[in-house]
Amino acid sequence: MVGFAIYKSPLKQIGGRPFLLLFRGTMGFSALLAYFYIIAYIPLGEAVTYNKTSPIFVSIFAYFFLKEKLSPWAIVAIVLGFIGIAFISMPTEGGFTFNKYTVLGIFSGLGAALAYTSIRELRQYYDTRAIVMSFMGVGTIAPVLLMMVTPYIDAPKSLDFMFAEFVMPQGIIWLYVVIMGLSATASQILMTKAYELTKAGIVGTISYSNIVFALIIGITLGDPIPTPLKFLGIILVIISGLLVALAKDKK
Repeated sequence: MVGFAIYKSPLKQIGGRPFLLLFRGTMGFSALLAYFYIIAYIPLGEAVTYNKTSPIFVSIFAYFFLKEKLSPWAIVAIVLGFIGIAFISMPTEGGFTFNKYTVLGIFSGLGAALAYTSIRELRQYYDTRAIVMSFMGVGTIAPVLLMMVTPYIDAPKSLDFMFAEFVMPQGIIWLYVVIMGLSATASQILMTKAYELTKAGIVGTISYSNIVFALIIGITLGDPIPTPLKFLGIILVIISGLLVALAKDKK
C-alpha cells in the first residue's frame, strides 16, 4: 500500500541521512522482535507494560539528542517509570532480577523509543512514507535472513529470540495468525484515526488501557496474578506514561 502511494505521488524530500533511516528501521524491528518474544514467555500484562515504557525513554532521548526541554512533570514521570520497572523486575522472593526476559522487556520499550525519537529528526529530511518503508523493509528482510542462517549456525541459547528455526503453523493456528494480523491492522487504523480526530494526549492516555486489558486476558488464559509489588510497578508505569502524554498535550 505504501509502495503504491509512492508510485501515485512521488516522494518529495531532501534526503541525506540514509544511516539514520536504516537505524530507525533496525531499532523498530529489533524492539518488535523482543516484544513478540517476551509475550510468549512472561505474563502478558508485564510484557505489555514493559513495551509501554517507550514514552518514558522518548522523553530522555529527546532531551539528550534533540535538545528538548524536560518539564518538572516529565522528570517526575521518568522517576516513577523507572521505579515501576524496578518493581516489575522483582521476583516473588524479593530482590531484583535482570534475566533475559527483563532485559528484552526493557529493550522493547527502549528500542521503540529510539525509533520514535529518530523519526522526529528524519521527518526534516524524508517523506513520511519513506520513513515507514524503512521500517517495513527491515521488518521484511531481516526475519527472512535470520531464518535462513539459523540452521547453519550454533547460536547460544541466550540469542534464541533472534535465531530460532521456522515452525510452520498447523491447523487452527493459521486461523489464530490471521485473526492476530487482522486485529493488529484494525488497531493501527483506529489508533491513527483517533490521533487525527482528537488531541494526542487524550489518545495516549486512553492507549494505556491496553495494559488493563492485557492483565485481564492474560489471567483469564492462565497467567499468574501479579504480586502486590509487581502490580504497584505496573500502576507506576501507567501513571508515568499518563504524565508524559498529558505534559506533551500541554505544549
